[in-house]
Amino acid sequence: MAKKKKSGNSGNTIAQNKKARHDFHLSNNVECGVVLTGWEVKALRAGRCQLVDSYVFIREGEAWLYGCLITALPTATAYIITEPKRERKLLLHKREIEKLEQQINAKGYTCVCTALYWKGHIVKVDIALAKGKQDHDKRNADKDKDWAKQKERTMKHSVR
Repeated sequence: MAKKKKSGNSGNTIAQNKKARHDFHLSNNVECGVVLTGWEVKALRAGRCQLVDSYVFIREGEAWLYGCLITALPTATAYIITEPKRERKLLLHKREIEKLEQQINAKGYTCVCTALYWKGHIVKVDIALAKGKQDHDKRNADKDKDWAKQKERTMKHSVR
């Protein structure tokens, strides 16, 4: 019997950008590939990645990922000079890049990286268009999150 394919990126997640989910209203998620070197893949398998201040910039018709920190393993970098915060090229179709660029320029959005995960043996990046939240929006989101937790707890204890 054949194995079922997993839907989404649960269990295969390398890193998530939780700060982006807190600081921005996210929309239009896009999955894309990323160009990596060998030592970066080894470091990702060890989970040595941070996406805190990462964003996507479009230059000359190509999408680039800035601010993604991949810390090298000491064993893999004995003979290679590494650059942990280098720009990494994203693999998107030309139409997708043009669409992102139009939305970034016209509507005042920015494009942030929200997750880095494995899809089979390939590393994928989840990027999203983001619009900044104001402080009162962040407080409301926190209140809603706390209320959902409290509601779940009360429902769990009341059903017997």
